[in-house]
Amino acid sequence: MIYTVPLPRIGTDLAWRDAAKRLIGAGVSPQDVLWDFDHDMPALFEGTTDLPPPTRPVKAPQSFLQLANTVVWHKDPQRFARLYTLLWRLRHEQGVMQDRADPDLSKLHQMEKAVQRCKHKMKAFVRFRDLRQGGARRSFAAWFEPTHHTVEATAPFFARRFADMDWMIATSDVTAQFVNGTLTFHPGQPKPDLPDDAAEALWGTYFCNIFNPARVKLQAMTSEMPRKYWKNLPEAQHIPGLIAGAEAKVTQMRAAAPTLPTLRAERIKKQNSDGSDP
Repeated sequence: MIYTVPLPRIGTDLAWRDAAKRLIGAGVSPQDVLWDFDHDMPALFEGTTDLPPPTRPVKAPQSFLQLANTVVWHKDPQRFARLYTLLWRLRHEQGVMQDRADPDLSKLHQMEKAVQRCKHKMKAFVRFRDLRQGGARRSFAAWFEPTHHTVEATAPFFARRFADMDWMIATSDVTAQFVNGTLTFHPGQPKPDLPDDAAEALWGTYFCNIFNPARVKLQAMTSEMPRKYWKNLPEAQHIPGLIAGAEAKVTQMRAAAPTLPTLRAERIKKQNSDGSDP
């Protein structure tokens, strides 16, 4: 029997975990499972088969659970199958999670790192705009373009950090809303027309003032701030000009540098004039 398992775009992690427990508890092998994320399954494979009823509790190493809780947010269509295959192997093989050379585990760890990086970029590059609405709580909104399905996994960070205001993070994948202390998730949407925010000019001024032209390393900068995010970062509009003028700015800094000898040089000069050894 082939099981086709539908997984929703919102609440994917809980749905996959429940399905995996039922399937593994019933002894369903990986080749008998098709994972359908948000109705992406080709028409040839449409249709679902009721999952087996829950059986006895299914145990798995904590390291696998942590891995699965992250990898489910990757964009790779095979992520669910890869995780279930590893879970199946854990039931039949010893020491899989400790084998660094295992190709299945290695691939999943690569996916885990990619998701963690995407979550980090979201925390760093979301830029809220003030909606200037009346009421006791301030209201903000932001548009973001994540590489993976990381909105649900990252939104609690913003809920903790900005608990005193209402906000929305809209993406084409999933939209997160935080209103009166309650975090909810909704389908993705097109980029909203957000109002201009005077704070963006201040942020741009701050960014220009902390920019150090003597330490410009374009490859390192684009690694930490990939170009794909620039169009949604208010400070990014200043980057091309700052880079273009970096060399001239460094020349000016060198010309303006103090020319007084260092303290050690003064001591050596004094010792030599006195005829004593340094």
